[in-house]
Amino acid sequence: MKTPALALAAATVTATALTPIAAAAQEIKQFNIGILGGENAQDRMSSNECYRAAIEKALGVPVKVFTPADYDGVIQGLLGGTLDMAWLGASGYAKIYLTDPQAVTPVLTKQNIDGSTGYYSIGLARKDSGIASIADAKGKRFAFADPNSTSGYLVPAAELSAEYGPLDDYFGELRFSGGHEQTIVGVANGDFDAGVTWADGLGDWEDGYNSGALRKAADAGLVDMNDVVEIWKSKLIPEGPMVVRNALPQEVKDKVIQLTADLHETDKACAFGVAHGEAKDFVPVDHSAYEGVVAARKLEESNS
Repeated sequence: MKTPALALAAATVTATALTPIAAAAQEIKQFNIGILGGENAQDRMSSNECYRAAIEKALGVPVKVFTPADYDGVIQGLLGGTLDMAWLGASGYAKIYLTDPQAVTPVLTKQNIDGSTGYYSIGLARKDSGIASIADAKGKRFAFADPNSTSGYLVPAAELSAEYGPLDDYFGELRFSGGHEQTIVGVANGDFDAGVTWADGLGDWEDGYNSGALRKAADAGLVDMNDVVEIWKSKLIPEGPMVVRNALPQEVKDKVIQLTADLHETDKACAFGVAHGEAKDFVPVDHSAYEGVVAARKLEESNS
């Protein structure tokens, strides 16, 4: 177990780390977790049920998981105070920060097996399509995930535009699939000729790498990784933050942060589901890790 002092994540955590907080229970009647799109709602609920139950036991109040249809549903829930916690992509966090810098605080992020805290936008196509690179995808149907996705839009759009020029001109058709799972399944089924999703880039392609949307889709049997190929890989993207709503009682925030930080030690199977696959830990993070993405998002919004 980690020590209770997480300097970047929590100000105070009591020694009774796994007992309900009576005082906090009087201040909040329910704790709501938002789960970003990327896989179907039922799978998102199932993957996080153990996590939901653990937080409910710790806080002593009902904990609900919400799975909005798109990324903006989670973003608006945090901004409006109907959601208390979520694991965001860096771009989603940037949108919240640019809208209201006092709304949430980044507290934890996923650490990969190799100790890194980043991931990649991965381009993919069907193996039998003849597309082995972005150059091969010129004039084809190309899918992004969601306008608020870091790896599913912000980063690949910026990097690909810098190399190939305006993407509306380069590709035959651009679409937003609605999420990472939809992109993966759409490419595998031939609805899109190519698209982008996310993965940690570690481990084997045949497994969908160690963690990420490809791993979740492969484990769920939604895609046979032998039927698709990698055609592009972005620069390293900072892993998105788990954020908590600032208006929550401090004791509630401390409890949830500590439970999450310890999850790989206390319940590895549960951590596997929450982390979208194999990971090493959830570790402290703060706003400084996302200043570059905030600047990129601000520039993208000013140009749109």
